[in-house]
Amino acid sequence: MEKIRFAVTINAPREKVWSILWTDETYRAWTSVFSEGSRAITDWKKGSKVLFTDGSGSGMVSRIDDLIPNEFMSFQHLGELKDGVEDTTSERVQQWAGGRENYTLNKVGDTTELVTELDIPDEFKDYFTDAFPKALAKVKELSEQ
Repeated sequence: MEKIRFAVTINAPREKVWSILWTDETYRAWTSVFSEGSRAITDWKKGSKVLFTDGSGSGMVSRIDDLIPNEFMSFQHLGELKDGVEDTTSERVQQWAGGRENYTLNKVGDTTELVTELDIPDEFKDYFTDAFPKALAKVKELSEQ
């Protein structure tokens, strides 16, 4: 796996950016860039499981590894969700299980720098390199409204 990093400067306080990232309605809006109907099923507490779904019962199974409100969220990916069934043991998911997805919100003057770092299997690198900047642009747009 390779670690890739994206960053965007947002003209809004960290608290607002955090809310845009993790509130159900706005989460669905910015992650629709990845897949229409995207959502996260979780209670947003440290240690909790997260099902990142695409609206058709497929997606990823993850855990919130670390959480500092308004500053940092870290997910550890555990497996995939296929037709509503969790797979955390197959050879396919073991190739990338344990990968992380981190969101850091840095206060920079009156702005917020949102930094995302992802562990990506080679097969998904092109997709995320294209899609993630679009998703962060949507977070910026929603946060600056």
